[in-house]
Amino acid sequence: MPWLPNKSAPGRLKPRNLYSPLLNIKKTKIMTTGPITSWQIEGEEMEAVRDFTFLGSMITADGDSSHEIKRRLLLGRKAMTNLDSILKSRDITLPTKVRIVKAMVFPVVMYGSESWTIKKADRRRIDAFELWCWRRLLRVPWTARRSNLSILKEISTGCSLEGQILKLRLQYFGHLVRREDSLEKTLMLGKIEGTRRRG
Repeated sequence: MPWLPNKSAPGRLKPRNLYSPLLNIKKTKIMTTGPITSWQIEGEEMEAVRDFTFLGSMITADGDSSHEIKRRLLLGRKAMTNLDSILKSRDITLPTKVRIVKAMVFPVVMYGSESWTIKKADRRRIDAFELWCWRRLLRVPWTARRSNLSILKEISTGCSLEGQILKLRLQYFGHLVRREDSLEKTLMLGKIEGTRRRG
């Protein structure tokens, strides 16, 4: 049986419950969304942070998705530049290159997009990123006077990146609505049982 130091009796050990998790206070950080600015556990101050990365997605204290969207678009640009040697090859056809971008770049950007709150500025950033990818694929310089429509017509992608993100969000919403009882469903639908008094 594991033993822990006994603070009430120095020098003695007390048995630890096998099912209680140990908390490393030096490694633990907290993020609050309310008025709480400091937190103590066993007399030690916890470090408060404004954002942290959890399962590959950045979560901020204000709940804004713009930081995560910008971060994902930067990761997508990095993934696109890593494919330069493949995309510049003349042995690969254009439809194959489009499929490579859709399979290896867009999923990097769309990771975790089901929970994003997308604003108008974010939509513009997503559309600009997609067109940057297609122009890089076609090797069209930014100085060339070509319209976005002509680029999209040449690529003939079908569903846009923003459309794919919307599809993922709708799939996730359908998944939540089909569940019996869950906190996520209650939050999404905004239904609270009972009545309130008038006034």
